[in-house]
Amino acid sequence: MTQLHSLSVPVFKQMLGGLQTVLAKAEAHATARKIDPDALLQARLFPDMFPLLRQVQVASDFAKSVAARLANVEVPKLDDNEKTFAELQTRITWVLTFLDSLQPGQFEGADTREIVTQAGTPKEKRFSGQSYLLNYGLPHFFFHTTTAYDILRHNGVEVGKKDYIGIY
Repeated sequence: MTQLHSLSVPVFKQMLGGLQTVLAKAEAHATARKIDPDALLQARLFPDMFPLLRQVQVASDFAKSVAARLANVEVPKLDDNEKTFAELQTRITWVLTFLDSLQPGQFEGADTREIVTQAGTPKEKRFSGQSYLLNYGLPHFFFHTTTAYDILRHNGVEVGKKDYIGIY
């Protein structure tokens, strides 16, 4: 197993599994308390931050795009049109399946391969594969998974660290 594969794919899978658990608990929380699911899906920690739904989309985007670039395959596109907990679960399952399709050998040489991005700004960024994963991809991925967890915790969903961390 190449180093960047082992530092990326298993981590993304573990944390996305945790995110699935947290979302399932959120949906059950909304159902049990007769809360409109949109109240949670559109909840934000602060007005200028993305709502829960978008946090999940962005976290899953980072998992698939970082892994794809490191594996030197085309980054799959998703429509970002989810509106329900079930649709978010389907999205995460799709990303997990994509991650499972990546073979360790595809990551050979990824640590020194140049990765070029335009992350939401007109400025191009250039990284070595190792820097892209460790200094850019993982920090952004963890930010969005943590923020999704925090939104739900803040809104009374009974989740804890074990839920967030997932199975390892």
